[in-house]
Amino acid sequence: MKLLATASALALGAAIGLSAAPAQAQQPTFITIGTGGVTGVYYPAGGAICRMLARTRSEHGIRCGAESTGGSVFNVNALRSGELEFGVAQSDVQFHAYNGSGRFTEQGPDEKLRAVFSIHPEPFTVVARGDAGITTFEDLKGKRVNVGNPGSGQRNTMEVLMDKMGWTMGDFSLASELQPAEQAQALCDNNVDAIVYTVGHPNGSIQEATTGCSAVLVTVDNDAVRALVEENPFYRMATIPGGMYRGNADDTTTFGVGATIVTSADVSDEVVYQLTKSVFENLDQFRSLHPALANLDAQQMVQDGLSAPLHPGAQKYFREAGLLN
Repeated sequence: MKLLATASALALGAAIGLSAAPAQAQQPTFITIGTGGVTGVYYPAGGAICRMLARTRSEHGIRCGAESTGGSVFNVNALRSGELEFGVAQSDVQFHAYNGSGRFTEQGPDEKLRAVFSIHPEPFTVVARGDAGITTFEDLKGKRVNVGNPGSGQRNTMEVLMDKMGWTMGDFSLASELQPAEQAQALCDNNVDAIVYTVGHPNGSIQEATTGCSAVLVTVDNDAVRALVEENPFYRMATIPGGMYRGNADDTTTFGVGATIVTSADVSDEVVYQLTKSVFENLDQFRSLHPALANLDAQQMVQDGLSAPLHPGAQKYFREAGLLN
């Protein structure tokens, strides 16, 4: 009887162990995508990716949340520290973070940073009050300028261009550090003469400025800009089409970067594979999310602006979809 009871107990324990294995395998995986300010394209794009993942959650168990953050620099730093699993970052920030250059020189290279795919182009945009006498970037000297909040991509691009031109913050009568959601109001309240924004178009904050106080888009095209574009593959000349914003009928010439989705080598191949698949298999819906995403091309999303190595999970999907050899 003792032998029988022992055998029964062992059998019951084995049965419990077997039944527990599948339940454990289906435990949800939680991921967070760092985005940017709520008035930009990063935040709704991150939210859309999470909603697409949610549709097939029963297949992979991934739960996703999009977090509004300080922007590109914050996101890549949070990936490095393990606080985020994914982030949206400008192509220039991705390059410098991976290579340990620019503002990341002291931190050194982030060898675990991985590219997933690119999304929309982001022209560096300068918007000025109509009565400030600003028509070119050079006219910002001596003016009150919102240079962007620390940790944002716009601040990073502004500092790179200023350094190339030999400028410092002292060249402005005021260099404010407002968040993107605050800068249009500050412009229209006459607290600053100009704002800078590296962003996809059309953009709600810029629409607010151009309708609220007849603000104008400013040309950003000089020898320093042309040199930056020639020297760095992640920069390109860009045009903001005329007629997109009230009172700005003509095209505006500037330069820009691309927005990219990045992650860490520590994030599993399966999670990155499922996130990539959810976007590319719903690309038409993703394009309809925002006018800045309307012209996304799958092949370009695999190639443009990706200066960190592709994550193996993304590579797997791209090969299956015939987008990568």
